[in-house]
Amino acid sequence: MSCHPVLREFREKIDFTIALAGNPNVGKSCLFNQLTGLGVVTANYPGKTVELNMGVTRHAGLKIGIIDLPGTYAISAFSDDQWVARKGILDGHPDVVVIVVDACNLQRNLYLVLQLLELGFPIVVALNLIDHAAKIGLRIDHERLSELLGVPIIPTVAVRGEGVRELIQKAVEIAQGKMERTSPNIFYGRDIEQAIQSLEEAIGENMSRTPYDLPLRALAIQLLEGDPEFTQMLKEGRTEEGEDGSKRGDARRSDEGDGQQRILRLSSLLTKEIEEKHGEPIGVRIARERYGLAGTIADAIQTRIKQPTLLSEKLKHYSVAPYTGIPLMFSVLSGAFIFIFYVGGLLSQAVDSFWGSFISPPLNGLTYALVRIGTLTRIILWGVDAGVLAWLSVGLPYVLTFYIVLSLIEDTGYLNSVAFLTDNIMHKLGLHGRAIIPLLTGAGCNVPAIMRTRVLTTKRERLLACTLIVLVPCSARTAVILGSVANFVGWFYAIIIYIIELALIGFVGFGLNKLLPGESSGLVMEMFPFRVPSASAIAKKTWFRFKGFAFLALPIIILGSLALGALYETKILWVIANPLQSVILALFGLPAVAGITLILGVLRKELALELLVALAIVQYGSTAHNLLVFMTPLQIFIFALIVTIYIPCVATIAVLGGELGWGDALFIMAFTIALALVVGILAYRITPYVLPIR
Repeated sequence: MSCHPVLREFREKIDFTIALAGNPNVGKSCLFNQLTGLGVVTANYPGKTVELNMGVTRHAGLKIGIIDLPGTYAISAFSDDQWVARKGILDGHPDVVVIVVDACNLQRNLYLVLQLLELGFPIVVALNLIDHAAKIGLRIDHERLSELLGVPIIPTVAVRGEGVRELIQKAVEIAQGKMERTSPNIFYGRDIEQAIQSLEEAIGENMSRTPYDLPLRALAIQLLEGDPEFTQMLKEGRTEEGEDGSKRGDARRSDEGDGQQRILRLSSLLTKEIEEKHGEPIGVRIARERYGLAGTIADAIQTRIKQPTLLSEKLKHYSVAPYTGIPLMFSVLSGAFIFIFYVGGLLSQAVDSFWGSFISPPLNGLTYALVRIGTLTRIILWGVDAGVLAWLSVGLPYVLTFYIVLSLIEDTGYLNSVAFLTDNIMHKLGLHGRAIIPLLTGAGCNVPAIMRTRVLTTKRERLLACTLIVLVPCSARTAVILGSVANFVGWFYAIIIYIIELALIGFVGFGLNKLLPGESSGLVMEMFPFRVPSASAIAKKTWFRFKGFAFLALPIIILGSLALGALYETKILWVIANPLQSVILALFGLPAVAGITLILGVLRKELALELLVALAIVQYGSTAHNLLVFMTPLQIFIFALIVTIYIPCVATIAVLGGELGWGDALFIMAFTIALALVVGILAYRITPYVLPIR
């Protein structure tokens, strides 16, 4: 049986494998963090940006591997997250699948349970949020639910770790074969069941082995639903795929190949009969039957007791009601960003002071002593001194602080309300409400924001979101705006730049939504009650996110700093400056040193302002630390506006290439550069007539 190479290597080091499945908002990630801590391995399938996360836990002397599947409500392979979740189960072939369901919304969550039961995998259900279900008066007979589904049901409160040990113990008992498995009574209506039975018999007669060794009933249902992967595998006589997604399988004997074609013809005939009878696609019909069965089961095992409305429920209602939700959203987000930039600014000053007093002097002395070549030493110090300091003074104060605030808001459940409120606006940009989360993350740093677009389900949505994220002013570009425009021209004009950026994001999103083929998917999101977040969960989540950013950004920033240092110390910058002087002045009305900074700003945008001052001091003297010595207020405004629009840094380009492919990354880079040039040219000619700035 084929297996993703990372999954295969992971399985070889452990005793048992447990896959975690469930929708993205029900505590599955919290349970994964409770079990595995911080040591996580990731794996991507070719052509997919949605990841599998893998970690290890120990229980009763056993080393247990945990595969965290992408959060999804189903595994019908209609989107990347569903496809990767299903492939993670089929390829990884876990010993047990733990499905995390919301005790407060069983009907919706049991759909995934029924799908995985059909595939024939051993299952344990974690009935999460059982504490909140009790608070709202929902009583659940989990023992009766276990009888109906034929699987163990363990009540849990993942955020507090309640029930987690029992959950793992039950999973281990199943993996070791200590529990007898029973078959659930899943019935989808007489005509569909007759079609399934006919197809089962045909599969048994014509195939010696099913794809992924699925039960006959499971393959029959997949074929009736028109699943493209299994249909194509039978057409080609395959039972599995290679590790890289390549086609391979058993040697195809002519008689078995003919048998598989008979199966496909029978499936097509049965599908046509049912669709003509019910007047709808059979996939929709089966899905309707699953939801109906899930509702019947939920009604049979839960009762409601009238309870006073909880404060958290009232807050949830106010957070999504238009008249209260929108002002609350602006208040929360404004407060969050004020906190980030205030605390981040203080931390940045502290980092700069500490580095300048205790790290930079001995580091400079050591480098000069080891290298002994003045020019080469200064180039190296651009990387190991200025480069590392830039990473610390932006990453630690702003990005880390942003992640703490994001995790806090996320774990309270409030981000769901933000997604709900912004869904209509996001749809006009070709996205849905969940895309607001990576867009907000972009205000801290574009790199992790682009990585967070993995929550979006289609390549079109990720391309749209990544393009808009690149236009969101990150903390580095905000430092340029505040340090130049707000400091030397005035806060009013700094706010104008943000307004222009917001208008560009809307214009670009609306335009790309019209031009790119396809349309945005709908928002399917459960509105969870507000809750008090766990400090340990926030710390783990923040560190996990920040670690990914830190290890990606640090080497790129150092290399970019070395490149800048080499150009500066070898005087090549001035070779570039002379022919550009007339062009930059004609197009944007800017001095040559500003033009050079715009070109090199792509290496490290957070140093754009510092580089501008450094070049100006060389050309104009020591008083040039005041930008007004060599630039007019209009020139400072145009410079900051252009810097804010085009691609922020090489780290962003690198992560775009990794997430979307280099073709799309180069397109976004070229597009934002062209947009910045056009806006800069127009601003130079129009701004003096619409703003009192000269």
